[in-house]
Amino acid sequence: MFFSIQLMGQKPIPKLNIYQTDTKITIDGELNEPIWQNCDVANQFYQSVPVDTSYAKSKTDVMTTYDEKYLYIAAICYDTNNQPFVIQSLKRDFSYPVSDAFAVYIDPYDDHTNGFSFAVNPKGVQREGLIQVGGNYGVTTAWDILWFSEVKIYNDRWVVEMAIPFSSLRFNPGMKKWRINFSRNDLKINEGSSWAAVPRNFNIASLPFCGELIWDKPIRKRKKSVAIIPYISGSSQKKYQPKIENPEFNQSFGGDARIGITNSLQLDLTINPDFSQVEVDRQVTNLSRFSLYFPERRNFFIENSDLFSDFGFRQIRPFFSRKIGLNNGNIIPILGGARLSGKLNKDWRIGLMNIHTNQSGNTPQQNYTVAALQRRVLKNSTIGFIGLNRNSLKSSRINPTDYNRIIGTDFNFNTLDRKWAGKFFYHQSFKSDKLINSNTHASWLAYSTPNWFIMWNHEYVGQNYRADFGFVPRTERFDPELKTIRRQTYWRLEPMIAYTFYPKNKTWFISQRFESYLDRYTDGEYNLTDNQLRHTCKLKLNNTSKFRLDYNHWFTKLYFDTDMTFTGDTNAISLKGDYNYQNTKLSYKSNARKPLSLEASYTFGQYFGGKRTSINTALNYRWQPIGIFGIYVNQNIFNMPTIQENKNLMLVGAQAELAFTKSVFFTTFLQYNTQIENFNINSRLQWRFKPMSDLYLVYSENYLTTDFSTKNRGIVLKFQYWFQ
Repeated sequence: MFFSIQLMGQKPIPKLNIYQTDTKITIDGELNEPIWQNCDVANQFYQSVPVDTSYAKSKTDVMTTYDEKYLYIAAICYDTNNQPFVIQSLKRDFSYPVSDAFAVYIDPYDDHTNGFSFAVNPKGVQREGLIQVGGNYGVTTAWDILWFSEVKIYNDRWVVEMAIPFSSLRFNPGMKKWRINFSRNDLKINEGSSWAAVPRNFNIASLPFCGELIWDKPIRKRKKSVAIIPYISGSSQKKYQPKIENPEFNQSFGGDARIGITNSLQLDLTINPDFSQVEVDRQVTNLSRFSLYFPERRNFFIENSDLFSDFGFRQIRPFFSRKIGLNNGNIIPILGGARLSGKLNKDWRIGLMNIHTNQSGNTPQQNYTVAALQRRVLKNSTIGFIGLNRNSLKSSRINPTDYNRIIGTDFNFNTLDRKWAGKFFYHQSFKSDKLINSNTHASWLAYSTPNWFIMWNHEYVGQNYRADFGFVPRTERFDPELKTIRRQTYWRLEPMIAYTFYPKNKTWFISQRFESYLDRYTDGEYNLTDNQLRHTCKLKLNNTSKFRLDYNHWFTKLYFDTDMTFTGDTNAISLKGDYNYQNTKLSYKSNARKPLSLEASYTFGQYFGGKRTSINTALNYRWQPIGIFGIYVNQNIFNMPTIQENKNLMLVGAQAELAFTKSVFFTTFLQYNTQIENFNINSRLQWRFKPMSDLYLVYSENYLTTDFSTKNRGIVLKFQYWFQ
C-alpha cells in the first residue's frame, strides 16, 4: 500500500494494489489460503467518529484479491475490549450506524457519484446497498443482490471474508483503477473509522473520499449475467365493511428477470409483479394539509433509481414510482414492465423504463414511459435530461386526449472537496388542454465545512404544472365550499445558516450546533401564504445521546374555513384568514448502543388561534441478537377557542422484529391511528432457504378504532426462487 501526493483536506489519498489469484478461496472466515499472506494490506485507518483528527484506536487490516468470477475482500477487525458486540439483530440489511460492523464502498466507475456497499456485522449478517448522489444520503439498502461472506470470532479479533461476484457489480471493462473505501464501526468504544479519511461532516459512504484500488492488469469484460426470479403466490381476503359473505381467493404467478447487457448496463423485466411481502409503511399523523411522501420499497424500482427519481427536488418530483401500481393505498395490477439502466461509459448513464398497468375500478389501463440521460461534467458534477409520458388506454388503444408529458433538465454541481454543492433544474409539462404556466424551476446552493453550513434554495411551480406520476403536493388545495380542487402557483425561498462547535479538548460533549432556517412560500403575485422561521440548538454528548431545542415562528394563510385539528369536528373550524403563532419543541435521543433506548419530543405553543401540545415517544429494546421490540406514541392535543373540550389525535405503534437464525425472520407491526380511524396488524414470516430465494407468509387485519369491528383481513403465501 502507498499514498499519492494529492491531499484530501490534510490527509493523503491511500492506494491499494490488487493481484489476481489462481488459488481456490473457501469463504469460511479463516484466511488460511496462502494468497492472503501475500496481499498488500490496508491498515492505517482514520477516525471519523467522534473526531476526525487522529488515527483509529481499533486496528483493522484489509486485504483484497480476485479471480475470474469474484472480488475477494478479507478484514481482520482487532478487538481488545471484552465487552459484548453491539448487534441489532440477525436480520439482513441491519442499520450500520448503530451496529458493530465492517463495510466496503466501491466506486467502479471512478465518477464520485454511484457505487455499491457491502457490510457484515460480527455475527455474519449481510448488508448490501446502492450508493447514489455521491453518498450524500448514505446507502440505499432496499437493493438485494447475490454475494457471499463468513465471519469467525476469536478472542482478540473477528475476521471477515467476502466474495462478491463480478456479475453482481456494474463496471466498465478496461479500467485499471477503481475507487474504494473500507470502514469499521466499533461502538463499544464509540469509534467509527475508515481507510480513506472521511471528514465528520460527511456520511461515511461519501464516494468523493475514497482511496484507490489499483488492478494488476486492466479489468476485462466478464461473462454476462442472467438472473430469473419467478414467484407463485396465493391469498385469501375477506371484507366485512361492507360485508362480503365469501372470502376472495386469488392465485398469481409472475416474476422478474435481470439481464446483463454489458458489465455496466442492465435490462430488468417484470411480468405481473407481486409486492405482497413488502413491509408496510410506518404511519404518521398528517397535520400539514398536503400529501405525505413515503419512500419506495418495491425491489423492481430500486437499482439505478436515482437516474429517474432524483430529478427535481423533494417536493417537486416529476417521477415518483409509488404512483405506479398504487392509488391511495389501493393496489393497481401491473401487467408488466421493462427497464434498461446503467453506464454507457465513464461519463454517460442512461435509463429507459416502460410499465403497463391494468384497469382497476374507474381507473383505465395506463402506460408509463420514462427516459433519462445523464453526463458527468466538471469532474464531479452531472447534467441530466428526462422525458416522461403517461397515456391512458381506451379499448386497448392509446387515448389521444388523456396524457401527461414532461421534459426537463437538471444540473448537479459538486466540487471535489464537497465544500460546494448545488442543483439547478427546469421542467415543462404538457397536457391536451395546453394551458400556460405549466413549468417549474429551482436552484439550490450550499457551502459546507466541519464548522459552517450555509444554504440557499428557491423553487417555482406554475399553477398548471402537472406531474401525474410524480410528487408535487403543494399546487392543489381542496375547496370545501365548491367541492373542487383549486390549483395555485407558488414560490418558495429556503435559506439556512448553521455553525457547529467542536471542543478542542476532550469534554462531556462532542459537538454543539446552532441553526437559523427560513421556509417561505408566496403565491404567483408574491403574496405570503406560508412562513416558518426556526432557530435551533443541537447538543451531541460523548455517549452519542442528543438534545435539541427548536423555537418556531409560523405564518399560515387559510384560503378556506378548515378543521385544523383534523378530527372532523365542525365546531373546531378555523376561519379562513391569516394566522401568526409560535411554538417550542424539545427533543431527546438516548444512547442507541444500550439495549434500551428512547427517543422523545415535546412540542407546545400557539396554534391557529388556540394551542396545540404534541408528545412523541419511541422506546426500543434490543434482545441481542435475537430481535428488537419497539413501541411509539404520537399524541396531539388541541385546545381551540371554538370547542369546549380538548381534541386528541392518537397514533400508537408497536413492532417486534425477530431473527431466529440468519435465514428465518418474523416481523409483526401494530398501528392504532385515530386520525384515519384504523387499527392495523401486519405480520410477516420470511424463510430465506437459499441465497436470494424466499418463502413468505404474510397476515394483515384492519379494524375500526371506534368499536374495533373488523374491516378486512387477509393472508398471503408467496414463494420466490432466484435462478442464476
